[in-house]
Amino acid sequence: MSLPATTADALVIGAGIMGAACAARLSERGLRVTLLEAQASPALGSTGRSAAGVRTQFTSATNILLSQHSVAEYAALPQAEYRPIGYLLLVPQTGWKAHAAGVERQQALGAPTQVLTPHEAQAILEFDTDGIHACTFGPADGVVDPHGITYAFLEQARAGGAALHLNTPVTALERRGEDWHATTPAGTFQAPLLINASGAWSGELAALAGFTLPVWPARRMVYATGPLPRPRAVPMTFDLSSGVWLRSEGQRVILGRADPADRGWREGLNWDWLPETLEPALERFPWLADAGLDRHASWWGYYEMTPDELPIVGRMPGVPGWLNACGFSGHGVMQAAAVGRVTAQEALGEPPFINVDSLRFERFGRAEAGVRDIQV
Repeated sequence: MSLPATTADALVIGAGIMGAACAARLSERGLRVTLLEAQASPALGSTGRSAAGVRTQFTSATNILLSQHSVAEYAALPQAEYRPIGYLLLVPQTGWKAHAAGVERQQALGAPTQVLTPHEAQAILEFDTDGIHACTFGPADGVVDPHGITYAFLEQARAGGAALHLNTPVTALERRGEDWHATTPAGTFQAPLLINASGAWSGELAALAGFTLPVWPARRMVYATGPLPRPRAVPMTFDLSSGVWLRSEGQRVILGRADPADRGWREGLNWDWLPETLEPALERFPWLADAGLDRHASWWGYYEMTPDELPIVGRMPGVPGWLNACGFSGHGVMQAAAVGRVTAQEALGEPPFINVDSLRFERFGRAEAGVRDIQV
């Protein structure tokens, strides 16, 4: 005999930082929230394996504002352990026009982004200036503790009456009448609203409901050095000519570079990609040669990618009661706080405090779809 369905006002699928933020804001607005997580603990997916960076250095106003409001919230949240170590972006001539327009937009919205010559940027971090036209530095950009934020949001959600169910993967989804019915090993959960915050698994969740959502997993490597022989403070630094990024992590440096061919459910560290990362990294940052690699401190995780590397946010057209908060393509941690508030407003039929029309699913049917923002 099957158990009776557990009812709520909203089902949030996924207890990473995005699902936790949505659950917190929905419960804050008085909705009865059930949060379903497939794994044994929250934040074990992309959240727990991120490089933990937060920045407002984007080119679109929507992304700037989502990050700006989120970073402000993290700065006021002790569990976030927000550290404004800065983001330094090294920009080649070919990308400078669009990048400079983004800087003007950031500054107009209140971000303290600075434009530097490659020579001036040496005062922040030593690097080879060959091929770099200009640099930008965001002193309020930095790093946070994604686990701490996730658990703080979950605590807020529980205070509002939300229920968290771990080890509860959704195995079937069906819309019956006015409600979604989510089948799990722990029973069936029912609610009129469903928030897809499943990260890299978001496309698979949509498939259970019978429609296609263009979100897929892409594996990313985070390689770690041993302790540097000469300590140096390394802000989160992007070499936009090669795609290499790096930053300090205690006495060591972590670094990475996206492999565009590495997509799908591949697991484990790809050591074959290490030379493709180290070669351009050593060319740009010769001082890295003094640091050894610590294989045991390195890790990997999934990005949740979309065709234009932008998230999918808001109600799903033609699918009643379904809201997306997924596909962040590496930016979920830095935008979760604001997206949680936007999602709660959408769920209640209110205009969101940030206009997210450019991030809605409908964009894929428009001619302007495919415009990308800064991403590594």
